[in-house]
Amino acid sequence: MLDLDPGPYGFYVWMSYGLSAVALAWLAVSSLAFARRWRRRAEALETRAQEVEPGPETQP
Repeated sequence: MLDLDPGPYGFYVWMSYGLSAVALAWLAVSSLAFARRWRRRAEALETRAQEVEPGPETQP
C-alpha cells in the first residue's frame, strides 16, 4: 500500500510539497505569459517592418 503518513514532520513535508507545486505552477503560467507577450511583440515588429518601404537612398 501507499503510505503517505510522514510522521511528526507531516506539516513541514506537506507544506513543502504544496509550496513546490505553487512554485511550479507560477513558473508555467509566467512562462506562457512571457511567450505570448514576445510573440505579440514580434508580430507587431514584423508588421511594422512590412509597412515601411525602402526609400531611394537605400536602394543601390
